[in-house]
Amino acid sequence: MIEKKPFRKYDLNEDKKDKRDIVSVDLGTFRKQLEKDKNLLRQTKDSTAIKQLAMIGSFVIHDKKMEGILDIVFNNSRKNERLGINEFEQI
Repeated sequence: MIEKKPFRKYDLNEDKKDKRDIVSVDLGTFRKQLEKDKNLLRQTKDSTAIKQLAMIGSFVIHDKKMEGILDIVFNNSRKNERLGINEFEQI
């Protein structure tokens, strides 16, 4: 039997994999952009807007058209590096 300590939360299902992941985010300089995004999404809650923006971002980066665009950009970067062209700011 495990001795329980006071003021500690005990979870009977500690092994379960369906635990929620919670992330704290310091918006800092992104607050202004988030407010614009919330307005566009017609969403009042920060947390919901951030989740929806993450989902939209996931759709965008996995889209076939975006894949083609990223291939072009990365190929240009690779070729520029090989040729010693450093005129562009690294992102």
